[in-house]
Amino acid sequence: MRTRLSALPIDTFLLALLATVALAAVFPARGAAAEAVSVAAKIAIAVLFWLYGARLSPQQAWHGVRQWRLHLLVLAATFLVFPILGLAARALVPWLLTLDLYNGLLFLCLVPSTVQSSIAFTSIARGHVSAAIVSASLSNIVGVLVTPVLVLLLMHTSGAPRVDATAIRDIVLQLLLPFVAGQLMRPWIADVIARHTVLTRLVDRGSILLVVYTAFSMGMVERIWLSVGLWRVVAVTVVSAALLGVVLAFTALVGRLAGLDRGDAIVLLFCGSKKSLASGLPMALVLSPAATVGVIMLPLMLFHQIQLLVCAVIASRLSRDPVPS
Repeated sequence: MRTRLSALPIDTFLLALLATVALAAVFPARGAAAEAVSVAAKIAIAVLFWLYGARLSPQQAWHGVRQWRLHLLVLAATFLVFPILGLAARALVPWLLTLDLYNGLLFLCLVPSTVQSSIAFTSIARGHVSAAIVSASLSNIVGVLVTPVLVLLLMHTSGAPRVDATAIRDIVLQLLLPFVAGQLMRPWIADVIARHTVLTRLVDRGSILLVVYTAFSMGMVERIWLSVGLWRVVAVTVVSAALLGVVLAFTALVGRLAGLDRGDAIVLLFCGSKKSLASGLPMALVLSPAATVGVIMLPLMLFHQIQLLVCAVIASRLSRDPVPS
């Protein structure tokens, strides 16, 4: 049976993703179950970053820290290219998007990149994980300050932004601390982990599946799909997919023009093209009127789920490419 599945021209990870989406649609996590899934995802992510720290040599980690040109390119894609595209999408009002949905689309263009999935996809695609950790973390730390300013400047939203240190604390406790612990323990466990590479692969992909299940469950429980008409949901889905496609093409092109090596180009591709639902949701609750927050969050929720599916396929394809020695 396993041989037959491997012979199919369908990526097994994509099948797992589709099965996870179907499971969330039929059996979404609610109440205590949702809390349990959320805790499981956080544990899986912490273990993943501990494995990254144990697997990466100090030389590789230093390579990630000193790639300032790469990190600036990621920040430019996140906080410059995305907002410009969001402003250009104003032309879609009112014939395709309502004003509230457009504001939601613009809002998604202003939030920082994801952390966990960007790094997991970089690992799956065999890019420079250490550089992805720095880029994605830096994007979220910068976003705590930059996103509220961009919202006030571009969306004319009432209400003063509140800079919350929770995002920085979560990044430190859930991501950076396990990574540092792995680095410190590396002399004793690196050889064991090197002999069991399937463990890292399982945690990589398992964490992505948990994030997908959590995100789709939230959409089902909050009935976000029913907050606007079906035609508008389809329109936002198409626009979100087009937005992702443009940014993926842009980051891939910039990676080639900038002469980035394969590992750094993969970091730019994934960290520069993604948007964080985890960061966007609390910011939306603070910066948007309560009556419109559900509709404003719809484009970000759709984009978040589209990016997980699309980037999972891209990462899986890239993982099969030969890596230059």
